[in-house]
Amino acid sequence: MHSFRLARQADLAAIIRLLADDDLGSAREIVADPIDPRYLSAFAAIEADANQMLAVASDASDRIAGCLQLSFIPGLSRTGMWRGQIESVRIARDLRGSGLGSAFIEWAIVQCAERGCGLVQLTSDKTRTDSIRFYEKLGFVASHVGLKRSL
Repeated sequence: MHSFRLARQADLAAIIRLLADDDLGSAREIVADPIDPRYLSAFAAIEADANQMLAVASDASDRIAGCLQLSFIPGLSRTGMWRGQIESVRIARDLRGSGLGSAFIEWAIVQCAERGCGLVQLTSDKTRTDSIRFYEKLGFVASHVGLKRSL
């Protein structure tokens, strides 16, 4: 059995390990004890912002087995529609394919609907082909081209 909840600061080390547990994440995350202060600062900003939600998934043994961040974005287009943005989705390697990821994304979609969002969107790195197939199976459509610029 799994459960989903808001992340607590005590969950940060486990979340960082999840974010770092793949080729892309291992090159851009810092797994250290003590936790890099930039993560603590980011967590505080997320926690203080009513339009942000950092969530974790726990497995049957209460281990942090997944994470994601939701951003609730107001907009003028589509007659002032709010959007839910899903980011930083990770599921522990040993639980991929178990249904946890699908249940977690569906939970996130419900959170967006409850906040009045008219659509849910996400991005995935083009090299994450398995992730893209996973999102498409959940009904996400590659309807737009996303571009990023590092600063």
